[in-house]
Amino acid sequence: MPKLKTKGSVKRRFKVTKSGKVKSKRPNRGHMHALHDGKHKRALRKDLVLTGTWARLIRNMMGA
Repeated sequence: MPKLKTKGSVKRRFKVTKSGKVKSKRPNRGHMHALHDGKHKRALRKDLVLTGTWARLIRNMMGA
């Protein structure tokens, strides 16, 4: 069976850490920030760490 090609869009959006966790930026940071209070905006600055099935799927798409 041939190897899977890596997905370029996934490579740009996600990063695999040394321990194998998958990190990405949080969505909803583009525009219309007046709708969010300060607590929500601060929470959006933190990276999102994917676990479980999603992390496995993303790692497969990245070829890692």
